[in-house]
Amino acid sequence: MPDRELTLLSEGRVELLGRILRSSNETFLVRVSGGADSGRAVYKPEAGERPLSDFLPGLYRRERAAYLLSEYLAWGMVPPTVIREDAPLGIGSLQWFVECDFSEHYFTLYADAPETHRFLSRMALFDYVANNTDRKSGHVLRGDDGRIWGIDHGLCFSAPFKLRTVIWDFAGEPIPGALLEDILPLAEAVPAEVAELLDDTEVAALQRRVRRVLHDGVLPVDHTGMRYPWPLV
Repeated sequence: MPDRELTLLSEGRVELLGRILRSSNETFLVRVSGGADSGRAVYKPEAGERPLSDFLPGLYRRERAAYLLSEYLAWGMVPPTVIREDAPLGIGSLQWFVECDFSEHYFTLYADAPETHRFLSRMALFDYVANNTDRKSGHVLRGDDGRIWGIDHGLCFSAPFKLRTVIWDFAGEPIPGALLEDILPLAEAVPAEVAELLDDTEVAALQRRVRRVLHDGVLPVDHTGMRYPWPLV
């Protein structure tokens, strides 16, 4: 567990640095600092959320739930994320900022970096389990350390099936047994710290998706050709 990052996110002083443009909701780059240590994070306050007809206010909770799910599976694909009530603009999520080359994203990684494919296909499985409604290409990052990260999970965990993603290149491929073993416990119980951030229908739907993919044993296929977010990047 990234103790340093989580400590700074949970306890550090939060300083607004500026707004991140091109976000659907108000999103801010902040500095979190404690003593001589500091780092950057992405802050998404509930007060800056745009009203949606299919998601209740509090998308920041889904950001945290996605991180917790990734950690429970030991996949480590979502940057450390916490909920802060004392942030400058009120309650919201703080997610550790990924230092990376932002010219790289899912499409470029898939085309030019075959060594990342096993991580990208695992992300496709994660998005199915989490019912990600908004996996744009730009929501896939390769950190400066080479690690593949997924960001922007505010539109996840809906009870109705709403999967929209750009990661369809692995559709229909068999899921490695080790990954099936990782998700198997979710069919019986969702971790309490994840479940408490969702409602009962969303938890039950997550378990149905897990059971479905365990039965099928392959990555999901978009038979409609329409399960894409917009814009794609």
